[in-house]
Amino acid sequence: MGRYVARRLLQMIPVFIGSTFIIFMMMYALPGDPIRALWGERAPDHAQMAAMREELGLNDHILKQYWDYLLGLLQGDFGTQIRSRREVTEVIGDALPATLRLTVMAFSIIVVVGIGLGLVAGLRAGRKTDTAILFVTLLLISLPVFVIGYLYQTYPGQQWGWITPVVQDSENWGDLLLPALALASLSLAYVARLTRSSIVENRRADYMRTAKAKGLTRTRAVRVHLLRNSLIPVVTFLGVNLGELMTGAIVTEGIFNIHGIGRLVYSALNEREGATVVGVVSFVIVVYLVVALIVDLLYAVLDPRIRYA
Repeated sequence: MGRYVARRLLQMIPVFIGSTFIIFMMMYALPGDPIRALWGERAPDHAQMAAMREELGLNDHILKQYWDYLLGLLQGDFGTQIRSRREVTEVIGDALPATLRLTVMAFSIIVVVGIGLGLVAGLRAGRKTDTAILFVTLLLISLPVFVIGYLYQTYPGQQWGWITPVVQDSENWGDLLLPALALASLSLAYVARLTRSSIVENRRADYMRTAKAKGLTRTRAVRVHLLRNSLIPVVTFLGVNLGELMTGAIVTEGIFNIHGIGRLVYSALNEREGATVVGVVSFVIVVYLVVALIVDLLYAVLDPRIRYA
């Protein structure tokens, strides 16, 4: 196990470098001058523009700029914003807590509700309960997230007054219920249908017939054998989905006015703040890589037959 983890950690290095290199090139090599954009419609001060480019290292070759960025990352330096002159780490630190709270709540809803619905549908395949769950999940898959977000905001939030429709900078976890539901809806539907399919398939497996022949109760056979083996493909999806929830929160945060990573990336793209975009993407890449490693290790927990050399 130790050798496997060490190999995976080494494999993360070229993946991280390659991913950040692509994003860095997209932000800094494409046409457009972020320094010139500071003046808007006004006539620029060319001397001041030249001084700012020199100060920020924008006059260097693009590969040297990327090399300097990697060296800065090793020291915890994600660069500096052009407009505000704030450190990117500070900007991300201000926006990250809101996105983390939203992501944790949405992920919890996906795991609990998605797997729960899939288990019920799988155990009652072909019955009315199964049909109803399949219909609801298909409806959630068909609706775009911005439609779901506005529906949640309008009816439970504004019309019925059940919960705060606009979150803003609230740190109350209860205020995040509507945006978390909107963010989780699509993934919840996929998890429910994936769990249901896996349950239906594994119910016919030989080990389930053996468990029944040994006299195990239905509850124990489902909990110890059926659900455990059926969760392997679901865990794979959940691992990838965790990173997608963080990066996919742009629309949800915009609808509910949450000042998180999503709104930060959107503003940075509009203002061509390359350092901010690359810094956020670098953080998300690390999250993806760490979660992928954890998912691989969880396979051995769910299925004892899996061994890593």
